[in-house]
Amino acid sequence: MLEARGLSVEVGGRLTLDGASFSVRHGEKVGLVGRNGAGKTSLLKVLGGEQPAYAGQVILRGGVGYLRQDPRSRAEPDGTTALSHVLSGRDLDEAMIRLEKLRLTVEERPSEENVARYSKAEERFSQAGGYAAESEVRRIVAGLGLTPDRVDLPLGVLSGGERRRVELARILFAGSDVLMLDEPTNHLDTDAKSWLISFLRSYRGALLVVSHDLDLLDEAITRVLHLDEARMVEYKGTYSQYRAARKADEERQAKVASRQAAEIKRLADLADSMRHSTGTRARKAQTLDTRVERLRRDAVTGPARERRYAIRLPQPPHAPRTVVEVTGLAKSYGGPPIFEDVDFAVERGERLLVMGLNGAGKTSLLRVLAGQSEPDRGRVDFGSGVSVGYYAQKHEGIHAGTDVLTHMRQQITTSRAIGLATGSGRSGGRAGGPGPDRPPTEVELRSLLGMFALTGEMAFQDAGTLSGGEKTKLALAQLVVGRHNLLLLDEPTNNLDPASRQAVAGALSSWGGTMIVVSHDAEFVELLEPDRVLMMPEAVLDHWNEELLELVSMA
Repeated sequence: MLEARGLSVEVGGRLTLDGASFSVRHGEKVGLVGRNGAGKTSLLKVLGGEQPAYAGQVILRGGVGYLRQDPRSRAEPDGTTALSHVLSGRDLDEAMIRLEKLRLTVEERPSEENVARYSKAEERFSQAGGYAAESEVRRIVAGLGLTPDRVDLPLGVLSGGERRRVELARILFAGSDVLMLDEPTNHLDTDAKSWLISFLRSYRGALLVVSHDLDLLDEAITRVLHLDEARMVEYKGTYSQYRAARKADEERQAKVASRQAAEIKRLADLADSMRHSTGTRARKAQTLDTRVERLRRDAVTGPARERRYAIRLPQPPHAPRTVVEVTGLAKSYGGPPIFEDVDFAVERGERLLVMGLNGAGKTSLLRVLAGQSEPDRGRVDFGSGVSVGYYAQKHEGIHAGTDVLTHMRQQITTSRAIGLATGSGRSGGRAGGPGPDRPPTEVELRSLLGMFALTGEMAFQDAGTLSGGEKTKLALAQLVVGRHNLLLLDEPTNNLDPASRQAVAGALSSWGGTMIVVSHDAEFVELLEPDRVLMMPEAVLDHWNEELLELVSMA
C-alpha cells in the first residue's frame, strides 16, 4: 500500500531522514513518532506528494487520504457547506448537482435521450452510495463532535476547530486505501477522540499517523517508527511497548558504548606509552592507532536519549491593578452573533480560562482582544502600561520566506515601537509596556531560541519550513522577547511533544503576569491553576474549581 525505498528528506538545508526504507501494508496501523523538529510532518508531505524527496522513491497503491497538521482545504466557492465539502471526498457533491440538472432537463424536455442520460446518471449515483451518503456523512461528523446545526453552514463561518473536524470527516468518508494523518486529535474533545480511535482501530486499510496523543498511539496502532537524527528505527507494538523497548535499547547501547570507550582509551594510552620508545614499539604504536581509529569509526551510536529542557520566562513589566475591562462585546461574521453581551474584567496576575464548545467564539474573542478583529459592538479597555502578547492557534504571525532570527528581531521592533495599537471605542489608549533599555543582541536572541530547543543553524532557517511544534516554540519565544505583561494564549500546547509540553506548561504556570487562555489540554490547565473561567458563548463568569477539569477536554 505504502512503501519507501532509500528515502531521504531535506528541510531547511538539513537532512531530516537519510536513506530510510520502510513499508505500511494493508491492515497495518503505524505510529510515526519523534521530538518536535525531527521531520515527521515533512516526511508525511513527501509521502503525500506535497513536496519532492531529496532522494529515494515512494510507492503508493490505492487511494490516499492525507490530513495535514494545519489543513488548508482547496479553494471552495462561496457558500459551500460543510456537508458538501465532506461529500466531495467521493465527488458526490458534483454528482448530486449533475443529477439534479439532468432531472430538471427531463422535466423540461422528456425526450428518450434525456431520460436515458438521467437513468444512467441515477444508476451510477445509486451504485456509488449517493442516496445513503448524507446520512453517513452526518454520522461521521457527529462522531467527530460537529453538531447537526453546523453541518449545513458555509465553511467560511466555521471555527478553526470545526474546519479541522470537517477536513478529517472528508478524509474518513472518502474511504481511502491509505490514511496518513498528522495530529488528527488536535481540537477534538474526549468523546470525538474516543470515536476516532474506535474508527481507526477497525480501519482495514494502511494507516500512518503522526501524533503526540498517547491514548491514540496506545489504542489504535500496532507498530512504531521512531524518527530522530535522520534515522528511522522500527519498534513493534503500542506506544507504551515502544517506550519500554526504547528504554531497554538506550540502556543496552549505553553499556556497549561505555565498554567501547574504555577499550579505545586503553589502546590509545598504550600507544602513547610506546610512541617515543624503540622503533619496534613505535611501529606497534602506529598499529594501535589504526585500531583506535577503526573502533572510533565503528563505535555504537544508540538511540539518542529523550531531550529534556527547562524554559524560564522573565518576570513581566509592572501592570496596573485592572489589566483589561470588556464591556458589551459582540461579534458576528455576517450571520447570527457568535457571542454578544460579553462583560468581564481581569485583574493583575489573574488567569482567566475561556471555555466552550467548538464554534462558541473562543478564538474570535481572543482575536478581538488582540486587535486582530474588530467587534460589532462593545469596548475593550486596557489599563495604562499594559503590553499584550497574542499567541495565535494557527501561527498567523509566522511567515514563510523569513528566517527564525528575523522573526525575533521584528517582534522586538513591533513591541518597542507600538505595543498594542488601539482605537476609540476599543481601548483607553496605547498599551506599549516598558521594555529593556537596549534591544537584545544576536547572541542573546539565539540563547533565547535555544531555550525553546531552536538551536544552531535553525536560527537562519526559513520559518515556513518549521514543524508545527517548532512554530509553536518560535511563537512562544516571540512572546518572551516582547516583554509583555498580558498574554492571550490560544491552545499554546498544541503540536508539542510531551517533553516540550511539560516545559512550556511549567514555564507559564510559574510566570507572574496576567493570562487569558483557551485550551483543551487538561494537564496544562491543571498545572496553570486558573482563577476564573468564562463560559462561551453565554459569557458566564465563574470561579475555577477542579470539578471543571473534566470538562476542559470536552469543551
